[in-house]
Amino acid sequence: MTEQTERSLPGSGGRPAGRGTSTARPLGEVRSWPRSFADRLTAPLPGVRGMTRLAREHGLRPGAEGLRDVCRLPYAPGPLPAVRKDACAVTWAGHASWIVRIGGLTVLTDPVWSRRILGTPARITPVGVPWHELPAVDAVLISHNHYDHLDAPTLRRLPRRTPLFVPAGLGRWFRRRRFTCVTELDWWERAELDGVRFDFVPSHHWSKRTLTDTCRSLWGGWMLGDARGRRVYFAGDTGYGHWFEEIGRRYPGIDLALLPIGAYEPRWWLSDVHTDPEEAVKAYADLGARAMAPMHWATFLLSAEPVLEPLTRLRTAWRRAGYPRSDLWDLPVGGSRVLDG
Repeated sequence: MTEQTERSLPGSGGRPAGRGTSTARPLGEVRSWPRSFADRLTAPLPGVRGMTRLAREHGLRPGAEGLRDVCRLPYAPGPLPAVRKDACAVTWAGHASWIVRIGGLTVLTDPVWSRRILGTPARITPVGVPWHELPAVDAVLISHNHYDHLDAPTLRRLPRRTPLFVPAGLGRWFRRRRFTCVTELDWWERAELDGVRFDFVPSHHWSKRTLTDTCRSLWGGWMLGDARGRRVYFAGDTGYGHWFEEIGRRYPGIDLALLPIGAYEPRWWLSDVHTDPEEAVKAYADLGARAMAPMHWATFLLSAEPVLEPLTRLRTAWRRAGYPRSDLWDLPVGGSRVLDG
């Protein structure tokens, strides 16, 4: 890749694409941002015609046949595994909410412990880990501001001094709620907390929380790294595209990729912003990750595919690609795994 090409990668907002900033941003830094991040979109947002077609086709939720397997969704809550301070472990609480213990810290990703979120039915599986069973939360990562990833009732349970790492433009939302250590990052920027590194990386998505704030804040995923060189990639919400290969190039040796596999039907509506199971397997390959754990399914009814289909299609795609079955960490809601070095 030439220097000229690297400086003009799509979605870089005109900034040099580089391998991330050489120094960490200060924690809690208050920064100025552009009014809109619409220049980071990798596909146009749906217009009125698309929304009209979606309503006409009744494509928002699975039908009765698609709901038949709700009772078979994997749900196995259990105690968090005991881990040494220098170990790394992940626990899936449901949807995009993970409890990641890395470098001696307990980190939550996109924590949603509410039974309901705006605009969707109640969750179809309970939260995998009751809030009162969580260890002290050392940090929270937010991928973007959609309601199934940024849940105000859950965040109100946190002490206001909890370090929060959020996309550019979203800090004001948290500071209005009296959080005192909010670190906003642009793509490819990083921050550090007690020896653990948090890099904010691109995704193929968008942001919106009200009628007037479309793309006013950024969206992306997170790369977590500890002093022993272990890397856990949390993709947040994303469609399939060129960013996965670029992330893998900049962060070689990813130990575990937490990748979304659900909320993908109908494809004409959601393909730009949500990977389907086969695309998630391609993203895993692009990243060069050692193992993959699926997420963003089996929790909320956000789209029209049958509730168990994401897992069955993922397992089929994985088998056809010839990857070792042991490298697919298809955890139940509430399930945990420990990285073995």
